[in-house]
Amino acid sequence: MVRKGKGLGVGMKREEIFQALTQLRKGLFQIIIVIILCGIIIFPISKEWLRFLRDTSLKIDLVAFSIPEAFFSLLKLTLYTSLFFSIPVIFYHIWRAFSPLFRSKGLNSGSAVLITSILLFYLGAFFCFFVTLPFGVQFLLGYQSAHIKPMISAGKYVSFCTFFIFGFGLTFELPLILALLSYLRVVNAAFLTRNRRYAILLIAIAAAVITPTPDIFNMALMGGPLYILFEIGVILVKIIERKRARAEMSLSER
Repeated sequence: MVRKGKGLGVGMKREEIFQALTQLRKGLFQIIIVIILCGIIIFPISKEWLRFLRDTSLKIDLVAFSIPEAFFSLLKLTLYTSLFFSIPVIFYHIWRAFSPLFRSKGLNSGSAVLITSILLFYLGAFFCFFVTLPFGVQFLLGYQSAHIKPMISAGKYVSFCTFFIFGFGLTFELPLILALLSYLRVVNAAFLTRNRRYAILLIAIAAAVITPTPDIFNMALMGGPLYILFEIGVILVKIIERKRARAEMSLSER
C-alpha cells in the first residue's frame, strides 16, 4: 500500500506534482506566444528552409499530390522549425515548474541542468540532421530501379525528417534523465549496472525504431552514441550517490 500523499516509491508528494503541473500550465501561454512569434519570422523564408532540408539529404525534387499540399507542407515545416527554435523556452518552463521537486532532494544547480538539457537536445538533433539522416535517406533511395522511381511528397518528407530530428534530440537527454531520476531515488547505480544487458537491448530496439533505415550501419550510428550516453548517465548517478553519501555522513556526525 502507498500512503496517501506519496508518490510510487519516489518520495514525492502528490501536492508537489500538482503544483508543478499548475506552474507548467501557467508557462504554456508564454510557450505558445514564442512559437507563434517564431512562426511569423520563419514562414516568409520557409521555402528556403525546405530547399535547405531537401538539399542536405535528398538531392531530388519534391512533389505535391494535391493543390494545397505545397502550402500545408510549408506551414508544417514552419511549425516544426518554430518548435525547434523554441526548445530553450520550452525546457526553461518545464524545468521552472519541476525544479522545486529536485531542490528538495538537494539539487541546487538548476541553471546547469537547464543548459545541459538544451545542449543535449541540439547535439542529438544536429547529429541526426548532418550524419544519420543523409545516410538513411540515401540508403532508402538506393532501392530505386528502372521500374521504381521515387516521387516524394513534400509534406511527408517534412514529417519524416522532423520525426527523426526530434527523436534523436530527445533520446540524447538520456544521461540527464538518469541523473535526475537518481536525485528522486527512482534509480541507482547498482540497478543500472546490474541491468546493463537489458539497457543494451532497449537501446537496440530504440535505435531500430528511431533510425530511418533497417540496416546495421545506420542503427549503429544511433545505438553507439546512445549506449555511450547511457554509460555517462551511470557515471553521473554514481557521482550523485557519492555526494549524497558524504552529505548524509556529515549530517550524522553532527
